[in-house]
Amino acid sequence: MKNISDNTKRTVQREIKRRTVISFSVFFLCVACGIFLFARLYNEPTSADNVQPTLRKALKVNEKIFSLFYSKARQAKAFKKSDAVATVRVNGGAGMDGILDTATWRLKVARAPGDTLTLTLDDIKALPKTEVVFDFKCVEGWSQVTYWGGVRFSDFMKKYNLVTQSSMKYVGMITPDAEYYVGNDMPSMMQPQTLLCYEMNGKPIPQNQGYPLRLIIPVKYGIKHLKRIGVMYFSNDKPADYWAERGYDYYSGL
Repeated sequence: MKNISDNTKRTVQREIKRRTVISFSVFFLCVACGIFLFARLYNEPTSADNVQPTLRKALKVNEKIFSLFYSKARQAKAFKKSDAVATVRVNGGAGMDGILDTATWRLKVARAPGDTLTLTLDDIKALPKTEVVFDFKCVEGWSQVTYWGGVRFSDFMKKYNLVTQSSMKYVGMITPDAEYYVGNDMPSMMQPQTLLCYEMNGKPIPQNQGYPLRLIIPVKYGIKHLKRIGVMYFSNDKPADYWAERGYDYYSGL
């Protein structure tokens, strides 16, 4: 029995040693492959949108997956007004130079080439008001519970008979000075929490937060919430997007 026990112990020890060698070999092989792939991706020339083609392909795959499972019935978590911060952080200032006067500001909605609807802030305020309190998330890593008021984008589309446009894939928005621009997919825009906002914390939006009208789209990161909307248009091709051109994810969904 002693010999059998000793043989068993030696067999177990050999098996442990064999598995340990295999485990460490696989580990170091994976590390080497990771380093090789990282170096190859890091040194890959960037394309016109300032990101490596391989990474852009991966982002597009992620977008397809997100889009496939997206449902406008899924909403961002709602909070109480008392949960909202009093001082809202400003996430970027591109397209925000100068003071904008609502006496001269107009929202230009390009329904089709040569067919532009021009609206005042009062035209937009005439629609039913909706409020949303949600956790605004920035790609920089911070978030804040914020409180906004305005018009549901879906109500806006219905009011101005933009039925044909609502069947298109994307909505593009541009600031009046054309310095900042975003593209958002239509399903996310038609989600019931998406607003054309003219109020923050129950008061008119400050200049640095997008006065007189900005987009709030809770299912997206902050880079998609265009401030100071000047022009809106519709397309089946992806509209130009400021941060996507600088290497960020076009979809930027949460």
